[in-house]
Amino acid sequence: MKKNLFLLGLLVCSMATMAQTETADKPESWYFKLGGSYFIQTAATEFPIVNGALPNTDVYAADGTTLLSRETNHGSFGEGFRTGLTAGYRFSTRLGVEVGFNYFSSASKTMVETTNRLVAPGPVFATGKAVGKIQAFDVAPALVLFLGESKGFEPYTKVGVIVPVHGDLTIKTNRTYTTPAGIVNSYAKDVVKPNPTVGFLAALGTSYKLGTHIAIFGELEYRNFTVHGKTKETEVYTENGVDKLNTPTNFRPDASYSASHVDYVKQLNTGSNHYLFNPNTTTTNITTDTTRPNEAMNDISSYVGISGLGLTLGLRYSL
Repeated sequence: MKKNLFLLGLLVCSMATMAQTETADKPESWYFKLGGSYFIQTAATEFPIVNGALPNTDVYAADGTTLLSRETNHGSFGEGFRTGLTAGYRFSTRLGVEVGFNYFSSASKTMVETTNRLVAPGPVFATGKAVGKIQAFDVAPALVLFLGESKGFEPYTKVGVIVPVHGDLTIKTNRTYTTPAGIVNSYAKDVVKPNPTVGFLAALGTSYKLGTHIAIFGELEYRNFTVHGKTKETEVYTENGVDKLNTPTNFRPDASYSASHVDYVKQLNTGSNHYLFNPNTTTTNITTDTTRPNEAMNDISSYVGISGLGLTLGLRYSL
């Protein structure tokens, strides 16, 4: 982050210096841009732990205990679609500022996957997958350097910051439990709310005039930031399509408040509401209980990366 901020400051200073050497032969003006983007992920990192499960894809043998293969799940939630409206103000021929208002929806990413794991005597085997997806609104102020117009084309560069103002990580987990009595299909929806954060963006683009006020534009943009979890809530839990969120079952014996709510912290200790430090005697290997069931469980704050390289296409209207 410090390196990104240093580079941002260096670029801003360079652009401002270049802009001061230009003569303002074009009047000040406002413009607005409407565009859509698709980003591919960059800088993939290991996903965080999901409900106590390591971010692995595990395959077990028929006995449910012999591990046949394991693969660590990596990725970035920077892959996905974005739409946005941008307001810009041009101070001179070369220099301007923009503020973008964007909605981003990431691609779904497999965070944890398990095949045929023995989870309880009986025997009970579990096969399932946890898939995460981020949706977010952000504000992105940036400094723009216009590089000169030729034959209707006007290339430009910009650098700025990304400030998420609303969003969450939704993790949907589907499991199939195979038991001597039959098959039980469970579904859980967990929603992780983030702590405030700031990211970095840099873009290279060009516009092409279609008329006095209308132009099309295209931008190649790189962005990078990480998001730390603040809270998590299990909003939905069903078994064979029946709501069991607040009902203890064989596969989710703990239906207390702490089983559905998590407050993330930097450190776990003996004062934390966590089963590793304050276990309940009813703890099983399917779920975990705490000694303060009416309080949110504590867990270590983890992070996910939202870095990507994207192409934006759209229309620009100048006043």
